[in-house]
Amino acid sequence: MLLRFTKMHGLGNDFVLLDLISQNIHIREDLIRELGDRRTGIGFDQLLLAEPPRDPDVDFRYRIFNADGSEAEQCGNGARCFMRFVRDRGLTTKTVIKLETNTGTIECRLEKDGNITVNMGCPALSPEQIPFLSDHSKIQYELELPSSLPVHPGCDSPEKVSITAVNIGNPHAVLNVKNIDDAPVNHLGPLIENHEKFPQKVNVGFMQVVSRSKIKLRVFERGVGETRACGSGACAAVVAGRLQGLLDDQVDVILPGGTLSITWQGDNSEIMLTGPACRVYEGRLQI
Repeated sequence: MLLRFTKMHGLGNDFVLLDLISQNIHIREDLIRELGDRRTGIGFDQLLLAEPPRDPDVDFRYRIFNADGSEAEQCGNGARCFMRFVRDRGLTTKTVIKLETNTGTIECRLEKDGNITVNMGCPALSPEQIPFLSDHSKIQYELELPSSLPVHPGCDSPEKVSITAVNIGNPHAVLNVKNIDDAPVNHLGPLIENHEKFPQKVNVGFMQVVSRSKIKLRVFERGVGETRACGSGACAAVVAGRLQGLLDDQVDVILPGGTLSITWQGDNSEIMLTGPACRVYEGRLQI
């Protein structure tokens, strides 16, 4: 059969989107890996599925799969692309939609300037909600790393790193670094992603504070590797910076792919993420 798909990106964080409302197909894990291969398939950071909602009070079910076939809980850049996709496909004419995810409901709003704002909900900070193995909730935790690691720029010790752990629909660990260009993303990223303290693994953000309203960020995504942008990672970094008293409530997050705007008032308030979503091309694939 021919499978219709759309390639999209949010600041270079790229996705393939499938309409499983008008197309009836079961997406297997091995097919996801085949499609995600950038040499022999289409290539993407995540595969996004638009499905009929199970909850009658929401508009769509929004599912996210990493390129390795594992299912993710949340993706802010993907949610913006999802909003653009369902409107372009004529699946909705609404400017505000509610999406059912594996960890709750999120809301997307099309702005007058064409950008899309996603209500990412309230961050979860307790260890059991992240999940993170700790007896006490802290703003920063120390992670023990293998003692044989060499010292890398941006790290004070080869054996320990300080992280802020937060769940934005999916788990994140955020490290403060002095210079984002020298941050050991591809060295520490996999070690922290697979650290025993994170039973469901974790996305790892490397944050450089430029001012109280601006940060630079690189993200090593769980099941993907370093990406050009990460919406939930940008939210996690702002939460981490706010908890440490380093940032104001509205912050521009500069990622390798571009800039996102994040607003978080603190405490039990919801995080608002605003940025662009772009369609690259549409295609059909024989499967």
